[in-house]
Amino acid sequence: MNIYALPEFSRRFQPIWQRNFLVWKKLAVASVLGNIADPLITLLAFGYGLGSLLKQVDGIPYIHYLASGSICMSIMWAASFEALYSAFSRMHVQKTWDALLNAPLALDDVILAEMLWAATKSIFSGVAILLVMFCLGIGLHPHTLLVLPLLFLIGMTFGSLGLVFNALAKGYDFFTYYFTLVLTPMIFLSGVYYPSAQLPSWLQIVAHILPLNAAVNLVRPLLLGTWPVAPLTDLAILIAYCCVGFYAAVVLTRRRLL
Repeated sequence: MNIYALPEFSRRFQPIWQRNFLVWKKLAVASVLGNIADPLITLLAFGYGLGSLLKQVDGIPYIHYLASGSICMSIMWAASFEALYSAFSRMHVQKTWDALLNAPLALDDVILAEMLWAATKSIFSGVAILLVMFCLGIGLHPHTLLVLPLLFLIGMTFGSLGLVFNALAKGYDFFTYYFTLVLTPMIFLSGVYYPSAQLPSWLQIVAHILPLNAAVNLVRPLLLGTWPVAPLTDLAILIAYCCVGFYAAVVLTRRRLL
């Protein structure tokens, strides 16, 4: 098999996605609470703590500014954890992928199902945070309906990127490098806590091509009742990361397992 061939898609990914969903249902409450705990703590601590000192950012109440960025961060964390720790467990520790590949399934089907499941699971966390935001009076307008498909795309993007590192990992410790050296700096460069315009000019250039920055640029205006400034550019960035990341994940996983 040519490991560099384009992925072959089929509907055979559906039973794999369904299998992951049925397993998740057994621990659904604990899973959702675990994924939203950190963003909610951040929202309440910084939103009300720092927000009492910093009333507005760009004319927006700080807690509104922070909430509309934190939901993107939550989607990133949830999708990344699922595509890294959970997918690695199924692939390497539990040998679930080995069992699946003994069925009439292709490896491409398994990887596609894992990416879509990571996006789906991240949506559960995103919806839970949206409900909390509604209770705080944030996002109560029709624009918010457009946020849900965007959150799924963001989940797909970070799920795809996570599967790249999953294919390279020799153990769980490897993921620490990804979270510490990639995801955490991305949060501070992408306008979650403060405008990226406050950064030095060269860092602003870096920030403009980051997927989380594109996600925040799309989601924040919608949650605040306005329209994104450059939606096509930001959508193109997310889709590019998603497609390139998924292809790289397929190639690296083929090389590892086949």
